[in-house]
Amino acid sequence: MASSSHPRPSNTFSSLSKRWREDLRLMRDRANSFTINSLPSTTFDDVDFVKNLRPKLSEFPKRTPKSSIRINLSAIRDAIVSEVEEDMDGILGFGEGNKRFSCSEFWNGDEQCYTDWEPIQAFKKQFRKNTEFLEKLKLSLKSMCQEPQDSKEVRPLDASELLAYFVRQSGPFLDQLGVKRDICDKIVEGLYSKRKNKQLLHSFSAEESSVLGNGNVNDELDLRIASVLQSTGHRYDGGFWTDQAKHDLSDNQRHVAIVTTASLPWMTGTSVNPLFRAAYLSQSSKQKVTLVIPWLCRSDQERVYPSNISFTSPEEQEVYIRNWLEERIGFEAVFKISFYPAKFSKERRSIIAAGDISQFIPSRDADIAILEEPEHLNWYHHGKNWTKKFNHVIGVVHTNYLEYIKREKNGALQAFFVKHINNWVTRAYCHKVIRLSSATQDLPKSVICNVHGVSPKFLKIGEKIDADRELGQKPFTKGAYFLGKMVWAKGYKELISLLAKHKNDLDGFKLDVFGNGEDANEVQSTAKSLDLNINFQKGRDHAENSLHGYKVFINPSVSDVLCTATAEALAMGKFVVCADHPSNEFFRSFPNCLTYKTSEDFVAKVKEALENEPRLLTPEQRYQLSWDAATQRFMEYSELDRVVNGENSAAKSNNSGKLIRNSLSMPNLTELVDGGLAFAHYCITGNEFLRLCTGAIPGTRDYNKQHCEDLQLSPPQVENPIYI
Repeated sequence: MASSSHPRPSNTFSSLSKRWREDLRLMRDRANSFTINSLPSTTFDDVDFVKNLRPKLSEFPKRTPKSSIRINLSAIRDAIVSEVEEDMDGILGFGEGNKRFSCSEFWNGDEQCYTDWEPIQAFKKQFRKNTEFLEKLKLSLKSMCQEPQDSKEVRPLDASELLAYFVRQSGPFLDQLGVKRDICDKIVEGLYSKRKNKQLLHSFSAEESSVLGNGNVNDELDLRIASVLQSTGHRYDGGFWTDQAKHDLSDNQRHVAIVTTASLPWMTGTSVNPLFRAAYLSQSSKQKVTLVIPWLCRSDQERVYPSNISFTSPEEQEVYIRNWLEERIGFEAVFKISFYPAKFSKERRSIIAAGDISQFIPSRDADIAILEEPEHLNWYHHGKNWTKKFNHVIGVVHTNYLEYIKREKNGALQAFFVKHINNWVTRAYCHKVIRLSSATQDLPKSVICNVHGVSPKFLKIGEKIDADRELGQKPFTKGAYFLGKMVWAKGYKELISLLAKHKNDLDGFKLDVFGNGEDANEVQSTAKSLDLNINFQKGRDHAENSLHGYKVFINPSVSDVLCTATAEALAMGKFVVCADHPSNEFFRSFPNCLTYKTSEDFVAKVKEALENEPRLLTPEQRYQLSWDAATQRFMEYSELDRVVNGENSAAKSNNSGKLIRNSLSMPNLTELVDGGLAFAHYCITGNEFLRLCTGAIPGTRDYNKQHCEDLQLSPPQVENPIYI
């Protein structure tokens, strides 16, 4: 038998391939020499090449070397198959008729067709097993070496991210030390920007990455920390300082409690503006409103209320307040009025609460609290934490206390301490703080917005005056006037100084002044000694008919936060001459508001106002002065609209909503610090000696016997028993 001329494989299967080729050629010769009918009854055991092949194949699995990753079995298979197909070309099968045998049938055919070829079946089975093992090994190595593109593993926080978060959460504390917010923001941005790259965003989903692209550094840092904590399965359920179990709403309506520091008939901003706020908030069916005002004993009423007005019971004062309000708003306001015991401080010229104000608001109504003058209400507050009892606490800053204190003896030192105490209590007891203007100190969690308006009565007066002017009439028959509480800090010092300095420049100028106050005698005597042309009169309601004819309202005060009388004068169509001061920033857009920077400029603005006629207000300008617009601004800037509608205050979109939900899973360092500040304040205000050292009225930690009789209260020893 001639040997083949083409090259043979040099591997282990070379000899086996040679044997197969010779045996197959022998089979072909024998098959051609016989017919099917003359085929002898010979078994496979009689065939020589099978005798020689069987021991070889039966022993083959035992001699098969161990699989190695470096052996390419697929290449070996292709080499063998190519030779087998070449040599088997033209062979007839053993069956019915002639049938060509293909390589694909050999490897992939039905195993039952070759049951008689046990050696071949053993070889195919072992070969498939080795191939499957090799494929699995290749896949495993590939998955280990190649990093998946959509890995959801979250990278742990590094030192710069932890430091940036710590600095940001420590912002209010650093503010107490004199470090401004913008400096803290720059430090946080500098630390976090080092890690702001593609690797930072790799651990977030596509949706979360879009949130980062649209947000600021604080939002990115929140989501980063929230994602890390969420990946660990951590969930913060409150701590020692915080109380997760808030008031649960029993109905579809929200409950708003407006707490203020003064009440009618004392005509001051903290008695009038909260009253209007309660009336206009009660117009919405989404919330119920309660106005919580101080109750003074008879002796304090005589000191505070004008014209010797006094009340024998809270019900009598409530009737007076509602009648006064209905005359000015033109609609029936449905809200509740509640009283808390208080005392008048002659030294501070303000009303201080006696006892815990929050205990006079039932727990079923403890949902949303609006603290008018939050720093004033909480200076000596010794009771329940507002942020624990209420779901949302809003503070509205009315008064620039630092400006008043600086005018007193050792004012600079006192103002330093009061500034930090104000920061302390507003941060501890408020979720959101609204400053009426930038004239106030910068407080934690605060925004600047004028959320006050004027009574509809003043707008109607202005509309009537404008209508008379369009008909050719002259409604303004008088000159200039000033109206305000007669205390030096309310602008009287600046007014007398300007008039005395420019007495000759304002020759013939006459000013009417309306007001009552503790400094009335001193102010009048000073003006008389300087021979100023000022006509002092009793305090009046700004809406009285006797004041309609004045054309110019002069307000030189620089201690106000936002002067309500200035807004009322503009609403009535008058000229207003006021100082170029942050407290008057809201009024600068009105054409009839004339601001001055120097005393010479003051003289020029007064003469300009007296020689010209005020411009008519547009409907848009009137609306900006109204309480409807003020209420809308209040709902927006206090985030009360989102709270009332049941929305998350920071959920501005679906993406940002997911951001906040993730942030809720992490412990809030701010809440921890706020709770600690509130606890420390509670301990300090509980000590009577420390209260007296800081200027509290003696005996105001609890209400007294007279308060119990007037308000029908149980003695404080019964309400808060002490067990020994």
